[in-house]
Amino acid sequence: MAERIRQMFAAARADNRAALLPYMTAGLPGPTTSIDMFRAMADAGADGFEVGIPYSDPLMDGPTIHEAGLRSLSKGTTTYSSLDLVEQIVVATAVPVVVMTYVNPVLAVGPADFCRRVADAGGSGLIVADLPADESDDIAAACQDAGLGLVLFVAPTTDDGRLAEVVARRPLFVYGVAELGVTGGRDAVSSHAAALAGRVRAATDTPLVLGVGISTAEAAHQAALVGDGVIVGSALVRRVLDASEPTDAAASLASAVTELAAAVRR
Repeated sequence: MAERIRQMFAAARADNRAALLPYMTAGLPGPTTSIDMFRAMADAGADGFEVGIPYSDPLMDGPTIHEAGLRSLSKGTTTYSSLDLVEQIVVATAVPVVVMTYVNPVLAVGPADFCRRVADAGGSGLIVADLPADESDDIAAACQDAGLGLVLFVAPTTDDGRLAEVVARRPLFVYGVAELGVTGGRDAVSSHAAALAGRVRAATDTPLVLGVGISTAEAAHQAALVGDGVIVGSALVRRVLDASEPTDAAASLASAVTELAAAVRR
């Protein structure tokens, strides 16, 4: 299952571009229409997806994804229905999926059971946003047993010793935080991405995916010049939150992802 992500990076590299991995909160805009959002993005050029399990206290996420999580939860989305959606996405789009969550939901289910459920749904990897690398052993082992890859974070403030510790754990990919702070759109292109990418490249050959604060085609292009993949989240989620109808949301996502897919070409 983790191999699908590696194949995704290889295909993008052969095509002289970065992989585009849109983020979307599971269950938006509603339980029966959420799959349509992913179909629209896949048809528009998404290489894979980061699917967020809605959580009431998302420490890493800013107001847009927090709002999305609360709205999804209010419509009855659960951890288990989110994983059901992952299975639908994998079947409907044939692209790899990485599940994003927080430590509490993983521990509530149990790391081994949680990772087995992600794998059974067809997921390829797991992002646990508030999981420090030096506290990841149990979840990493559960991922390995289930055939998943665990993603770990580095930020512009990560020192060289910490970076070495992260990459020594051989994550599925390194999630490079392009801008300091919580997730959300930024007006300017990241001033940190290139320097962070250079440090990661010097430390490991593990793929680097840049996210956080990347909301425009220009920002995505600049990230694609130095990373193996690009994640865009809040800017896409906002389109769904603001749409009056699910069909409008899907059309808006398709337009945005088409533009982003062109932008991640080098």
